[in-house]
Amino acid sequence: MKFNESTRRIDETINYEGAKAYKLDPAVELYVTAVTSSLSKKFYESGADRIERIRKLIKENDPEFVAKLAIYAREEMHLRSIPLVLVAELAKIHSGDNLISKTVERVIQRVDEITELLSYYQLANDREETKKLNKLSKQIQKGISLAFNKFNEYHFGKYNRKTGVTFKDALFLTHPKAKNAEQQEIFNKIVNNSLQVPYTWETQLSELGQKKFEDDDAKKKAFQEKWQELIDSKKLGFMSLLRNLRNLLESNVTQAHLEKVCQKLSNPEEVKKSKQFPFRFLSAYRMLKEVTSGHVSKVLNALEEAVKASVENVKGFDDDTAVVIACDVSGSMETEISPRSVIQNYDIGLMLGMLMQHKCKNVITGFFGEIWKVVNLPQNNILANVTELRSREGEVGYSTNGYLVIRDLIAKRIIADKVMVFTDNQMWDSTDFGSEEGGHIATEWASYKKIVPKAKLYLFDLSGYGTTPISTKSGDVYLIAGFSEKVFDVLEAIDNGSSAVEEIKKSRMA
Repeated sequence: MKFNESTRRIDETINYEGAKAYKLDPAVELYVTAVTSSLSKKFYESGADRIERIRKLIKENDPEFVAKLAIYAREEMHLRSIPLVLVAELAKIHSGDNLISKTVERVIQRVDEITELLSYYQLANDREETKKLNKLSKQIQKGISLAFNKFNEYHFGKYNRKTGVTFKDALFLTHPKAKNAEQQEIFNKIVNNSLQVPYTWETQLSELGQKKFEDDDAKKKAFQEKWQELIDSKKLGFMSLLRNLRNLLESNVTQAHLEKVCQKLSNPEEVKKSKQFPFRFLSAYRMLKEVTSGHVSKVLNALEEAVKASVENVKGFDDDTAVVIACDVSGSMETEISPRSVIQNYDIGLMLGMLMQHKCKNVITGFFGEIWKVVNLPQNNILANVTELRSREGEVGYSTNGYLVIRDLIAKRIIADKVMVFTDNQMWDSTDFGSEEGGHIATEWASYKKIVPKAKLYLFDLSGYGTTPISTKSGDVYLIAGFSEKVFDVLEAIDNGSSAVEEIKKSRMA
């Protein structure tokens, strides 16, 4: 037996590109995997493979941490599917207390998540018989039963759809106890299929669409008036406004009504309450670029104000903080975040990078692929900047030579307090791969630290593949994950001596 065969670190591995990388401990890996998951195919990993990795990681973690992560993903990161996956998978291996029921009640925040959770549960447990939801976990049953009392008739009516699992199915399965007579009447209506159809923009436009009109002008006039009525009713929510900006402009709503729309979009309180991902604003912005209207510029300005409001309270960037922002625009970043979205990880990285640039007083910004290139852009045009950078796709190539960011800082003797890289973490050296002289971000960072000992490197993980290109155990390299501006809250926690995982573990279940 040899006791000194290798000095290779036990946390070293290789990434999907075959380059040296570092493993994450189970809690950190589950965190980054969960908060970057839309359960669709990634560039290097299928949705099914991701689910299997999550199942494995759940078994390797403390049940209470998994439960707190599910709540964090729902309440802080505003994710909907992955919290349901976490709690359903946790229910397979944990019982004996009320941890699951408390988690279910917390993560169900929209009424259709009741049926979504049940649908995933039957899929995850391979239920194919006639009664697919028999022998339902008692704790999931209890949690759903408690969640039923969160919602009123409007909520149930809005999402009352003919799906594989219905509200009636859920009611019969979980037997919720109504909190009062009014709630019991709602439950009775669910059973009798007599829920009132609510007043929503979908139902109103659907009803109008079934009417016959004398001519096209009469039809256009009717839809214009209906959109104006919806705006005046204040029943057109924030997300609905974002989705329908093009329709509003093409329907020629009045200047006064458009002012109301813009005021709501740019109101910081409305932005905060809306809990929208930053890329939702980007989607709306792109959609409007194709519209011919004299009012488009006004709405684009409102969207710019909205995204600024989303990072209004980000801290840690005073006049003396020197920041470098590097966005990964490699080929592997060109993966849609969900099957029905045109937004890619490429866009998320640019969006978060430009949000951060807006908050910095002293900042160098650029993007990297085959090469690293500094791009000087105004700080107040966040969405316009993302659009500008996206239009330059291919300008720096499609590799992932992230080490060049640090090498450039060394060559130019640039002093940076914080280097922020928005990436999928699958970095490698395409120019000299496999050579001892080949570039690697870990080597370059070690050299940079000799010049700037207090510098910190932040890796914003947008894909959650479970590795990093540089070890995060040194105390000056940090890993943050997610699609939302909420990642900057984690950044603040790190600057205060904590981490994302530590913050999740410290949170309360009650």
